[in-house]
Amino acid sequence: MQTELAKRLGIEFPIFAFTHCRDVVVAVSKAGGFGVLGAVGFTPEQLETELTWIDEHIGELPYGVDIVIPGKYEGMGEGDAEKLEQELKDLIPEQHRKFVDDILHDHGVPDIPDEDKMQELLGWTEATAGPQVQVALSHPKVKLLANALGTPPPDVIDEIHESGRLVAALCGTASQATRHANAGVDIVIAQGTEGGGHTGDVASLVLWPEVIDAIGDTPMLAAGGIGSGRQMAAALALGAQGVWTGSLWLTVDEADVPPAQMKTLLEATSRDTVRSRSWTGKPCRMLRNEWTEAWEAEGNPKPLGMPMQFMVTSNAVQRGHLYPEQAKDVNFNPVGQIVGRMNKMRPTREVVFDLVSECIDATERLQGLMNSTTEASA
Repeated sequence: MQTELAKRLGIEFPIFAFTHCRDVVVAVSKAGGFGVLGAVGFTPEQLETELTWIDEHIGELPYGVDIVIPGKYEGMGEGDAEKLEQELKDLIPEQHRKFVDDILHDHGVPDIPDEDKMQELLGWTEATAGPQVQVALSHPKVKLLANALGTPPPDVIDEIHESGRLVAALCGTASQATRHANAGVDIVIAQGTEGGGHTGDVASLVLWPEVIDAIGDTPMLAAGGIGSGRQMAAALALGAQGVWTGSLWLTVDEADVPPAQMKTLLEATSRDTVRSRSWTGKPCRMLRNEWTEAWEAEGNPKPLGMPMQFMVTSNAVQRGHLYPEQAKDVNFNPVGQIVGRMNKMRPTREVVFDLVSECIDATERLQGLMNSTTEASA
């Protein structure tokens, strides 16, 4: 089950699991995969706490950290995080903040005191993600840093390489993949439109071979709609060095997901997702609900660009976490179309082993077909 990339990272199975939950990172790595913690929602201080906890529970196993430095964003070029945040705040129309408050008020989602509100501008820019990179590189067990949007800046790539780590970057087109490879990215993660979170509009089975053909010897991880070992086998058959998964880990036992939000995920079908800019400012696949419909309605404000849109909606994300029952119809639920298969909670270890077992079965089934063909022609 080991690909060259899996051997390079010292993992048993080429299963990479993106998650915002530290418990899931540890559980996946302990099951033989490679856990990757999404850092975008943490301040540097919070990220340090999360990584320290992972270090204390993961043993000597490796793991990764995912950051967000978009290739294009509002305020690009400003390196002072505090100055950038104030400049962007000044650009946000008051009607957008009022619109968010009105949606939450209409659905009975309680407000929170100003002193308890989260920082609005987190890791959506080079100025704010840079400190996250420094925190990640201070933890020796972090063996991979991935950038979720765009090619990482050259100095970031150089710094990660100088520390002896690998750099990965997600893409939604072959042209983006080529830019990643030419910039020195070690691993290209090709995510089809089926995937959850920020994603493009090209389907996985079309995208994956296009990317593999475009990037030559650079390893590719397949992402977007992977929720079974059969899909994993298909990705490996097309030439992927492994699979990058995310949605699948939202409904494991170890996931830090409130019961009301978990119920929404477990009851959703594959047709209940939509690509929307309503939370982050860039197209992001999530469950359609009254929040996404409100931002699409005629006459209502249109989403701002990244990172300003999340600066507007960050308070709504926080209130949704604190009051998930009241916010169930307007909560932020980034997830891929594979959500239709996620209809019960399971231990992470079981999910990993099922992926491997199904992948082996699918591979053997295909091999049996090949053997039958060979015997018939002999």
